[in-house]
Amino acid sequence: MASYNRVVLVGNLTRDPELRYIASGTAVTEIGLAVNDRRKSQSGEWTEETQFIDVTLWARTAEVASEYLSKGSSVLIEGRLKLDRWEKDGQKHSKLRVVGEKMQMLGGRGGGSERSGTAVAAATASVDEPGPAEPPADDIPF
Repeated sequence: MASYNRVVLVGNLTRDPELRYIASGTAVTEIGLAVNDRRKSQSGEWTEETQFIDVTLWARTAEVASEYLSKGSSVLIEGRLKLDRWEKDGQKHSKLRVVGEKMQMLGGRGGGSERSGTAVAAATASVDEPGPAEPPADDIPF
Protein backbone atom coordinates (compact mmCIF):
# COMPACT_ATOMS: atom_id res chain seq x y z
CA MET A 1 0.00 0.00 0.00
CA ALA A 2 1.41 3.37 -1.02
CA SER A 3 1.05 6.62 0.90
CA TYR A 4 2.07 10.18 0.14
CA ASN A 5 1.55 13.17 2.41
CA ARG A 6 2.78 16.44 0.85
CA VAL A 7 1.27 19.91 0.92
CA VAL A 8 2.41 23.00 -0.96
CA LEU A 9 0.78 26.30 -0.01
CA VAL A 10 1.28 29.90 -1.07
CA GLY A 11 -0.42 32.54 1.03
CA ASN A 12 -0.09 35.47 3.41
CA LEU A 13 0.50 35.40 7.15
CA THR A 14 -2.57 36.29 9.21
CA ARG A 15 -0.51 37.33 12.25
CA ASP A 16 3.10 37.92 13.31
CA PRO A 17 5.03 34.71 14.10
CA GLU A 18 5.62 34.11 17.82
CA LEU A 19 8.85 32.21 18.43
CA ARG A 20 9.08 29.84 21.42
CA TYR A 21 11.60 27.27 22.53
CA ILE A 22 10.60 23.89 23.92
CA ALA A 23 12.40 22.21 26.84
CA SER A 24 15.03 20.63 24.57
CA GLY A 25 15.93 24.09 23.20
CA THR A 26 14.33 23.53 19.77
CA ALA A 27 12.65 26.59 18.26
CA VAL A 28 8.98 26.38 17.27
CA THR A 29 6.54 28.89 15.86
CA GLU A 30 2.93 28.71 14.79
CA ILE A 31 1.86 30.80 11.84
CA GLY A 32 -1.57 31.37 10.37
CA LEU A 33 -1.71 31.31 6.58
CA ALA A 34 -4.52 32.76 4.45
CA VAL A 35 -4.73 31.02 1.07
CA ASN A 36 -7.09 32.43 -1.57
CA ASP A 37 -8.87 30.25 -4.10
CA ARG A 38 -10.55 31.92 -7.07
CA ARG A 39 -12.91 29.99 -9.33
CA LYS A 40 -15.93 30.36 -11.55
CA SER A 41 -19.29 29.43 -10.14
CA GLN A 42 -21.89 27.48 -12.15
CA SER A 43 -23.41 30.81 -13.15
CA GLY A 44 -20.08 31.91 -14.63
CA GLU A 45 -19.28 34.50 -11.96
CA TRP A 46 -15.85 34.59 -10.34
CA THR A 47 -15.89 33.89 -6.62
CA GLU A 48 -13.04 34.02 -4.17
CA GLU A 49 -12.80 31.83 -1.10
CA THR A 50 -10.14 32.13 1.59
CA GLN A 51 -8.89 29.16 3.60
CA PHE A 52 -7.16 29.78 6.93
CA ILE A 53 -4.51 27.18 7.69
CA ASP A 54 -2.37 26.71 10.80
CA VAL A 55 1.27 25.87 10.09
CA THR A 56 3.90 24.72 12.61
CA LEU A 57 7.54 25.48 11.84
CA TRP A 58 10.47 23.95 13.75
CA ALA A 59 14.17 24.59 14.35
CA ARG A 60 15.99 27.06 12.07
CA THR A 61 12.92 27.48 9.85
CA ALA A 62 10.97 28.76 12.87
CA GLU A 63 13.75 31.21 13.75
CA VAL A 64 14.00 32.55 10.19
CA ALA A 65 10.21 32.99 10.00
CA SER A 66 10.21 34.90 13.28
CA GLU A 67 13.05 37.15 12.15
CA TYR A 68 11.94 37.96 8.60
CA LEU A 69 8.16 37.49 8.40
CA SER A 70 5.29 39.54 9.76
CA LYS A 71 1.54 39.79 9.31
CA GLY A 72 0.76 40.07 5.58
CA SER A 73 4.06 38.54 4.40
CA SER A 74 3.79 36.23 1.39
CA VAL A 75 5.32 32.80 1.83
CA LEU A 76 5.47 29.38 0.19
CA ILE A 77 5.30 26.45 2.58
CA GLU A 78 6.00 22.82 1.75
CA GLY A 79 5.22 20.22 4.35
CA ARG A 80 2.82 17.52 5.44
CA LEU A 81 -0.59 17.25 7.04
CA LYS A 82 -0.86 16.21 10.67
CA LEU A 83 -4.01 15.53 12.65
CA ASP A 84 -3.71 16.63 16.28
CA ARG A 85 -6.12 14.97 18.72
CA TRP A 86 -6.73 15.86 22.36
CA GLU A 87 -9.36 15.62 25.05
CA LYS A 88 -10.47 18.55 27.18
CA ASP A 89 -13.20 18.48 29.81
CA GLY A 90 -14.33 15.07 28.54
CA GLN A 91 -14.75 16.37 24.98
CA LYS A 92 -12.66 14.94 22.16
CA HIS A 93 -11.15 17.51 19.80
CA SER A 94 -9.08 17.31 16.63
CA LYS A 95 -7.45 19.79 14.30
CA LEU A 96 -5.75 19.33 10.96
CA ARG A 97 -2.58 21.36 10.59
CA VAL A 98 0.48 21.56 8.35
CA VAL A 99 3.95 20.77 9.63
CA GLY A 100 6.13 23.02 7.49
CA GLU A 101 9.35 21.39 6.36
CA LYS A 102 10.51 23.98 3.80
CA MET A 103 9.73 27.66 3.59
CA GLN A 104 10.40 30.23 0.91
CA MET A 105 9.71 33.89 1.49
CA LEU A 106 8.07 35.66 -1.45
CA GLY A 107 8.47 39.38 -2.09
CA GLY A 108 10.84 41.72 -0.32
CA ARG A 109 10.92 42.75 3.30
CA GLY A 110 9.77 46.29 4.03
CA GLY A 111 8.49 47.11 0.56
CA GLY A 112 10.80 44.94 -1.49
CA SER A 113 13.89 47.12 -1.82
CA GLU A 114 16.91 45.50 -3.46
CA ARG A 115 18.87 45.41 -0.21
CA SER A 116 16.08 43.73 1.74
CA GLY A 117 15.56 41.30 -1.12
CA THR A 118 19.15 40.14 -0.63
CA ALA A 119 18.53 39.60 3.08
CA VAL A 120 15.43 37.57 2.28
CA ALA A 121 17.33 35.45 -0.27
CA ALA A 122 20.06 34.75 2.30
CA ALA A 123 17.50 33.80 4.92
CA THR A 124 15.69 31.53 2.48
CA ALA A 125 18.90 29.67 1.73
CA SER A 126 19.50 29.02 5.42
CA VAL A 127 16.04 27.47 5.83
CA ASP A 128 17.08 24.46 3.75
CA GLU A 129 19.60 23.34 6.38
CA PRO A 130 18.86 19.81 7.58
CA GLY A 131 17.17 19.66 10.93
CA PRO A 132 14.29 18.02 12.72
CA ALA A 133 10.92 18.64 11.13
CA GLU A 134 9.39 17.85 14.47
CA PRO A 135 10.71 17.06 17.98
CA PRO A 136 9.90 13.85 19.85
CA ALA A 137 6.21 13.58 20.83
CA ASP A 138 6.95 13.99 24.55
CA ASP A 139 8.57 17.38 23.84
CA ILE A 140 5.63 19.04 22.02
CA PRO A 141 4.30 22.07 23.98
CA PHE A 142 0.62 21.72 23.05
